[in-house]
Amino acid sequence: MGMDDMTEKASDAGIQKAGDAAETKTGGKGGAQIDKAEKSADDKIGR
Repeated sequence: MGMDDMTEKASDAGIQKAGDAAETKTGGKGGAQIDKAEKSADDKIGR
């Protein structure tokens, strides 16, 4: 496993954790928007 793979896994985990926290704070409302934001963040970071 290369450094790029480790970095990608770490960023994915951070994005997922932030999304989970946002869903908890909103009481599960806005899940589709949060998922969209997670994907957008992953696309930008994963470049």
